[in-house]
Amino acid sequence: MFWFRWKHLIKLTAIVVLSMLCVVAFTPLKQKMHLGLDLQGGLRALVELEPTPQYPTITGDLQAEELQVLEDRLNSLGTSELSFSKVGTDRINIEMPGLRDPEEAIKLIREAAVLEMRPLTKAQVARAQSDPKFNAYAASGPPVITGADMASATPGTDAAGQPAVLFTLTAAGARKFYNWTSKHIGDPLPIFLDKKLISAPIIEGAISTNGEIHGNFTTDDVVRLATELSAGSLKVPTKIIEIENVGPTLGAIDLRKSLLASLAGLGVVLVFMLAVYRVPGLLADVALFVYCFLMLAYVAIVPVTLTLPGIAGFVLSIGMAVDANVLIFERIKEELWAGRTTRAAVNVGFKRAFWTVFDSHVTTIVGALVLYWLGTGTVKGFALTLLVGTVFSLLTAVNVTRAFMDAVVDYDLVTAPAWYGA
Repeated sequence: MFWFRWKHLIKLTAIVVLSMLCVVAFTPLKQKMHLGLDLQGGLRALVELEPTPQYPTITGDLQAEELQVLEDRLNSLGTSELSFSKVGTDRINIEMPGLRDPEEAIKLIREAAVLEMRPLTKAQVARAQSDPKFNAYAASGPPVITGADMASATPGTDAAGQPAVLFTLTAAGARKFYNWTSKHIGDPLPIFLDKKLISAPIIEGAISTNGEIHGNFTTDDVVRLATELSAGSLKVPTKIIEIENVGPTLGAIDLRKSLLASLAGLGVVLVFMLAVYRVPGLLADVALFVYCFLMLAYVAIVPVTLTLPGIAGFVLSIGMAVDANVLIFERIKEELWAGRTTRAAVNVGFKRAFWTVFDSHVTTIVGALVLYWLGTGTVKGFALTLLVGTVFSLLTAVNVTRAFMDAVVDYDLVTAPAWYGA
C-alpha cells in the first residue's frame, strides 16, 4: 500500500538526487574533462621496434611487452592522459596530449635503457678508458645480469655522496649475481647502458640482492635512469619514425566546432520532440538532460580521455536515446487511436515497445563491442563512448521517461489525447 501511494514521489526524488550527484561530479566541467590530443594539442609519436640477433622477429607478445614498458616509463612524467596503441606487429603509436615537456618524452622513448653488466678484464677496462675507438661492448662477455633482473631502482647517493642508482634484484637475478660475484672478487664488472660503458666498479665482495650503479652522473641523470629501470628494460631497441606536434590552437578550434555541432544537434532534437509529441516530448527532453548528466559524470569520474571520435559517439548515443522514445510514443499514439484511455495507452505502449527498443540498443551495443575489440586508438574511444551512451540511453528511455509519464497520467495532470500527439 505504501509503495503504490508514494512510488511516483520516490522515483522522481531518486531521479532528482541522481541528477544532482552527476552535476556535482562533473562540475567544474573545464577542470574535470580530460581532453585528448586532437582537442588540446600535444605530441604524437610512431615508434618502431627493431629486431636484434636475440629477437629476430617482432611478435605480438613482444610488442605488447614493449608497449607496457613504454607506458610505465612515460607515465612517470605525471600525466594520466597518455594513449598507447599497437600498429601492425612492430609499431606502437603514442599520443601525449597537453604534455608540458615533449622533449623529455621523446628522450624517454628514444633511449632504450638496456642495462647490462658484462665482464671485461682489467686490461680491457684500462684500454676502454684510454682509447675511445675501442669497442668495449663487443669485447665483453655474456651479460651477468640485465635491467630485466631488477625488481626496483631508485635515485640516491653512494658512500662518497655522489649521485647513484640504488637497485634491488629479483630472486632469480640475485642468485645469478651472487654466484658470479662470489667467484670474481677483485675483478671489474663493467656496467653498460645502451651498449655504452658508463662505469667499471671492482667487485669487493659477493653481492646478492642490493647494489649500486655508479658513473659520472648528475642528479637528473640518476632520476631518469632509475625511472627507466623501474619501468622495465626494453628487450629490443626503439626508433621514432614519425613525430607530429599538434598545436593547442588547432585543438581549441576543433573543440569549439564539435561542441557547437553537438549543442545544435541537441537543440534540434529537443524542439522536434516537443513539437511532434507535446507532453511526452517535453518529458523525453527532460529525460534527455538526465542522460546528458549521466554521460558527463561518467566522462569525469572514470576518467575518459575525450577525443573528437568520442564526442561523435556521445552525439550518436543521444540519437539512440531519442529513437527509443519515438518508438514508445508512436506506440502510445496507436493505442490512443484504438480508443484506450491515456493511462492504459501509456502502460500498453511502454510494454509493447520495450522489446523493439531493447533489440535496437542491443544491436548497437554488440557493434560497439566489436569496434572496441578490433579497433585501435581513437576507434576504441568512439566505441567505448557509444557503448556506455547506448546503455545509459536504454536506462533513461525505459525508466526515467516512464517514471515521468506514469506520474503525469496517474495524477491525471494531462489526459487529452491531443497533448500526446494523437
